[in-house]
Parts: sequence; structure tokens; C-alpha cells
Amino acid sequence: MASKVRFTVGSNVWVEDADVAWIDGLVEQVTGDELIIRCTSGKKVTANVSSVYPKDAEAKRCGVEDMTRLAYLHEPGVLHNLKSRYGMNEIYTYTGNILIAVNPFQRLPHLYNNHMMEIYKGAGFGELSPHPFAIADRAYRYMMNYGVSQAILVSGESGAGKTESTKMLMQYLAFMGGKVQSGGRSVQQQVLESNPVLEAFGNAKTVRNNNSSRFGKFVEIQFDQSGKISGAAIRTYLLERSRVCQISDPERNYHCFYMLCSAPAEERERYKLGDPASFHYLNQSNCIKLDGMDDSSEYIATRRAMDIVGISSDEQDAIFRVVAAILHLGNVEFVEGSEADSSVPKDDKSKFHLRTASELFMCDEKALEESLCKRVIATRGESIVKNLDARAAALSRDALARIVYSRLFDWLVNKINTSIGQDPSSKLLIGVLDIYGFESFKTNRCLTGASIMLFVEFD
Repeated sequence: MASKVRFTVGSNVWVEDADVAWIDGLVEQVTGDELIIRCTSGKKVTANVSSVYPKDAEAKRCGVEDMTRLAYLHEPGVLHNLKSRYGMNEIYTYTGNILIAVNPFQRLPHLYNNHMMEIYKGAGFGELSPHPFAIADRAYRYMMNYGVSQAILVSGESGAGKTESTKMLMQYLAFMGGKVQSGGRSVQQQVLESNPVLEAFGNAKTVRNNNSSRFGKFVEIQFDQSGKISGAAIRTYLLERSRVCQISDPERNYHCFYMLCSAPAEERERYKLGDPASFHYLNQSNCIKLDGMDDSSEYIATRRAMDIVGISSDEQDAIFRVVAAILHLGNVEFVEGSEADSSVPKDDKSKFHLRTASELFMCDEKALEESLCKRVIATRGESIVKNLDARAAALSRDALARIVYSRLFDWLVNKINTSIGQDPSSKLLIGVLDIYGFESFKTNRCLTGASIMLFVEFD
């Protein structure tokens, strides 16, 4: 709600607009709480004083780097400042120690290279242009100067760029706390390479984002007294399990499924995989390929990242065996069986996928079929086996796929944490929290073609 401001004829104001959210203009007439405003577009509007905000007529055309310097820190003032800076290709803006990022929807590698990290290293907060490196450097300096652990919160709607920005923060902290390694894998290498592994299994294409994290992540980076990284721990939560079995057009399932279907021929043959469009868990959407993303190259890169974080070749094979098994499991269809309310695999195709899934899961085929087509009810002193009809068997199949995938994801995270190792003696920590994207599209999107994200650093 607008504050109670006394407006007079000639006042510069912002008034709500159905098309562009806010439009500026001059007050031409005041009648009690009703204002007649001539907008810069030329049209006249009548508005109640409660929905009108004052405008700073002397605001800089290019905006300000820190919005605490704005004459009026209200919604139209904030959005106008962000829009002005975005028009000047300035995608970062401060509000005190909060960094607001507006997604440019393009790669800007010159903003995130080693040269840029050197520039922000040790610079006073606010001396240079707003940047994620400034937030990370401030957190690092506070930790080292005052011996107080820090946390950085990254929040915003899906597609705002949280995943990429979290990687930038970790990149800078690894730059500041990296150790020269004489051999083997360094902690900072493992921390950074955990990103592509988790993205392969926890990210997917959504309506507005080709690489949306479908889980929350808190990365705790531990430092020794000299400021070097000595350990790390990754905690994940809220994995979107439903996506494994159900996707809508034009979204995709998790990247790893498409990567495996694009693996080298001998690996696809081993897992009995073919065109991803032939699998039920993938073909519910018409989007199979992504522009600018080569699934076969991503598969190789993911395997390489797994090597770095300490996942052995045998473990990698087991991981992808489970991924393939889930795809085959999704192609098992059911029809009515000979008994009342019972079900059986629909045809030879379903039996093939059931058999292949059991081989990949390394379990008995008949036992797998019965676990899908029957339910065991435990009562006091006995167990009752109940048949499931075709619909219930399909639901049981999907439930199994979701649970197995969720357990696989949890295992991956635990394995990465074990490989990286933690430093129990460390008392200096920096945590980076990547909050799950919120998706109220009608209200979140307040700049045409832009998504907004907040970085908040606090001790």
C-alpha cells in the first residue's frame, strides 16, 4: 500500500498500469483522495491517492548502483531503477548488502573470469560495481577478520539464474581458499566439480529455464585458520520426485536420462537403451533435445566430474544402471489378469522391459513383477497378499521409480560428501544456500524479459 503522501497539482507520481505495472505522470487535479494524472504516454487516469507513489523527478537516467540512495525506496522506484540499469547492460544492483541480479539471458564470460576475481579480491564493499564476487569477498573477509562464520542466501524465481550464480560464488570462494596441489584431487576441485554431477541428476528443463534446479542445496565450505579450504559438506532437500514419472510439455525429465540415451553405442547397448522418445517417462513431452546442449558431450563431462569427486568407475556403472532400469520400468504396462482385480504385464514388449529392469536392478524378475502387481498387508501375526488391478499396478510402478531415484540422488550426495571430506576442527565456515525457485508467474515477473534474484549475505 502506498504511504499517505500529500500530493499537489504538478507532483511527479507513479500510478499503477495494467500493461506495464507502473507508469509515471503529473498530477493535474486533486479532489479529496482522488487524483487526475496525465501520464507521459499522453493518457489521463483517475486514481485514488492510496495507489499512487511519489516519483523523484531528479533521479539519474542511468539509475544508481545502491538503491538505498534512492529518494523513494518503493516498488515503482525500485523497478524503474533496475530497468534503467538493465537498459545500460548493468545486471547487478545493490540495496545495502543485498545484491539484486536481473538475468541477462545470455552468457557474459568476461564478468566472471580470473581477471575479474583479482579485481574484486580485497576491494572494499561498494568501491567497485555490484557483483556476486563482491558479496563472496565480503563474506570471506568478515570470516577471516572477525573469526565469524558467514552465510549467503540466493533466492529468486525459477529461471532467475540462481544455479549459475551459486556456482560463481563457489568459484570465487575456491579462488580465495584454494591450495596448490602436488598430486591428487584438491578439495576446491571436488567442491566445484560436484556442481555438474548434481545438475545432471537434479536439474531439468522447465518452462522458462533449460537448467532449473529441482532441489534445494546448502553448500558448507570449511576453512582452516589460514583461510584455505579444508573441507566441505553438501546438503540437499526437496528433490522434485514427481518429475521422474510425470512431465508436461515443453519440459524435460532430469538431464541424466537423456545423457544416458546419448552415451557411446557400447554403453547404450549394455543398458538396452535407444531413442529417448521411446520411453514413457521421457515422451510425455515433445521436448527431447535442447538447443545449445549436446547430451552426449554432457554425459562424458558428467563422467569426468564423477572421477574428480571420487566416484569410482564401478560405482558410476552402477549409478547409470539404475538410471536405465528406471527408464525400462516406466515402459512396463499392465492389463487385467485372470483373477478378479488382478494385473499382469500387457504384452511381450512390457515383459522385455520388466526383464531388463530386473537385470539392471540385479533382482529376481518374478519378484519384481509381484511387487508391482500385488500388495502385502501386514496384520498382527500374518501377512495378506492382495492383487492390484492394472491402474493400481501402474501407480505402484511409478512409486517404485520415484523412490529408487530419490535414494540414488541421496546416495550421490552422501558419496560426494564422503569423497570431499570434512574438517571437524574447522571453526570457519561459509554456507551458500540456493533456495528452491518459486513459480507464481503472474506476480513474480515484473520486468519484461527479465528475472530477478536476490543475494543476501549475513553473519
